[in-house]
Amino acid sequence: MNYILFDGSVRDQLLPFTYTRPVADIRIGILTIREKWEMYLGSTTTTVTEDHLAARWPLVEFEENVLINASFLPTEKLVGMIKDLTAGHAIFHDDEAVAFYSSEGQEVDFSSYDRIEYAEDELFRIEHTWDIFSKNHEAIKRDYQLLTNGRKSQPIPKTATAFHPEQIFIEEGATLPLCSLNATDGPIYIGKNAEIMEGALIRGPFALCEGATVKMGSKIYTGCTIGPHSKIGGEVNNSVLFGYSNKGHDGFLGNSVLGEWCNIGADSNTSNLKNNYTEVRLWDYNTERFAPTGLQFCGLMMGDHSKCGINTMFNTGTVVGVSANIFGSGFPRNFIPSFSWGGSHGTTTYKTAKAFETAKEMMARRGVEFTEEDSKILEFVFEETAKFRRN
Repeated sequence: MNYILFDGSVRDQLLPFTYTRPVADIRIGILTIREKWEMYLGSTTTTVTEDHLAARWPLVEFEENVLINASFLPTEKLVGMIKDLTAGHAIFHDDEAVAFYSSEGQEVDFSSYDRIEYAEDELFRIEHTWDIFSKNHEAIKRDYQLLTNGRKSQPIPKTATAFHPEQIFIEEGATLPLCSLNATDGPIYIGKNAEIMEGALIRGPFALCEGATVKMGSKIYTGCTIGPHSKIGGEVNNSVLFGYSNKGHDGFLGNSVLGEWCNIGADSNTSNLKNNYTEVRLWDYNTERFAPTGLQFCGLMMGDHSKCGINTMFNTGTVVGVSANIFGSGFPRNFIPSFSWGGSHGTTTYKTAKAFETAKEMMARRGVEFTEEDSKILEFVFEETAKFRRN
């Protein structure tokens, strides 16, 4: 069977992260959503997504296909239901299609399908940006079981302090000479060739992905995922870095999500709790206004290729788009559009020529090429988000 992941109805609720990737390529837990599905299905997947992303994530159709809504994360029960799907059948949750059988070139009309309901008690779904961090504890636990089942960890170094070592898994090539690993509240996963430097204090659930680094003296609280080739330092709580992003210095990051190729300057801080303890509101790209989240704790949502200078202060519930460059004293606005340059005293448009030059330099430092495909995706985002910039 050919499996295809599609974005579904919540794609716009996951902006700015879905400006530059399909829903399937959001990282939550240890793996991306696509990686989870492919491990459960034992099969590669392709994607139905936005036109400007299709060149990087092309659709491949066979004579028979099953399409899966990528906002739903796999469970044993759901995967079993999907593998049993036959022609003319679809799995629904309320009025949302979860998965359905389709023939090549078929025009889908759900009124002609037999509907199978997916129970609420089995649901594990990402519908909003804040779900990425708020559901990350559970996602790490599930991915840990998926990745480590039947496998043996590398030994924990004798110089490291480990609480509940049976809940700690270390991949080949990882180094952790002198750190504290506390897996009392959930598992700790340390990826291939990752490094935890001396004096770091870590509480699970925690995921350090391949080639990522925890800097000396870091304080990492529960529910954190540090994506591949990212660097983290200072104080971090319940936050997700997708990959190739840096917060390498002192400063606090809490209840936050950073996309890829982001950089947080030294001594920068995010507020994750309002002074009056009221509900946090976040910028909503659909309504183009701030909307309630139902959360008391919510920090920073930062899209790919965005950066901030030293000592930047982010207010509670700040959304930063793609390729923004923020600097200066004071608190910037709670919504900073993509390709903005400036800070609390105002922003101008960050021209693509300059933004792409920075992206090329940063990516080259990691041995990754900034391609024509990257350029086209970001140029689309630049045009798509022009209405949000003031100049």
